[in-house]
Amino acid sequence: MKNFALIGAAGYIAPRHMMAIKETGNNLVAALDKNDSVGVIDSYFPDADFFTEYERFDRHIDLLRRKGTKIDYVSIASPNYLHDSHIRFALRNNAHAICEKPLVLNPHNIDALKVVQEETGMQVYNILQLRLHQSIIDLKAYVTEELIKNPDKIFDVDLTYLTSRGHWYFTSWKGDDDKSGGIATNIGVHFYDMLGWVFGDIQKNEVHLKREDVNAGYLEFKYARVRWFLSVNYDYIPEVIKVSGQRTYRSITVDGEEIEFSGGFTDLHTKSYEHVLNGGGFGLEEARKSIEIVSNIRKQDVIANSSDAHPFVDKVIS
Repeated sequence: MKNFALIGAAGYIAPRHMMAIKETGNNLVAALDKNDSVGVIDSYFPDADFFTEYERFDRHIDLLRRKGTKIDYVSIASPNYLHDSHIRFALRNNAHAICEKPLVLNPHNIDALKVVQEETGMQVYNILQLRLHQSIIDLKAYVTEELIKNPDKIFDVDLTYLTSRGHWYFTSWKGDDDKSGGIATNIGVHFYDMLGWVFGDIQKNEVHLKREDVNAGYLEFKYARVRWFLSVNYDYIPEVIKVSGQRTYRSITVDGEEIEFSGGFTDLHTKSYEHVLNGGGFGLEEARKSIEIVSNIRKQDVIANSSDAHPFVDKVIS
């Protein structure tokens, strides 16, 4: 049994980390969040110590270490802009870090973390859960087989992801680009990671829409041309989906064929933890490609009226 600490216990994704720690047979010793709406902890680890102040949490972890209770892993589910600092906290307390996506906001943060990782001997792991989704594993196998038959093949891919959010989203840290990295980073980074994992290195990166509630653009990978559209605005969800009562729409098509991956998400954090604990896990370099993509998206000017634009772009500009 390994001992875990959790930074960011009150957010949307925190219960998945708690569940993963429990389902892998380990123990949550302490948790931190400035917000105290964390009663969900009782469902998993009612004996875990909880702190709302970083300084007291830091002191508690140090006291545990001095008394012989080692924290083996620190799970990080805090706001995106704090990941870098909280990873450093984990490493300097002789614990491995398991961090939510995006690992960091900029590629140079990865370079700096590599130095701390080497200094401490501890490892940084990123939750890149789509690499463990069976439909995506099957897609990668299919692409590999097709490229053996035709090494020059280029796939045409459309990525569409709409996950409706209310007005709270833009008032929270998620609506602040300096803290979240913006829509493409906050809800899209794991899709870009998946695309790079399946289709190879990035060759081209264009942005066709960049608004607070929607981003869209075009990516070329070594083996794929990708039109992408990401939004938190309910208005852009297809009517047939709205009629069914759903507020989320995911779609990936490859050469016009839909990849079914609507289910199978609930246990991916547990699979991610199992992967780490069994000697695998996705480290700093695995995260780099997707971080470079989102960092470039933030820096780019918008290209209007591109022939490579995703079909949903017309819904926004019409």
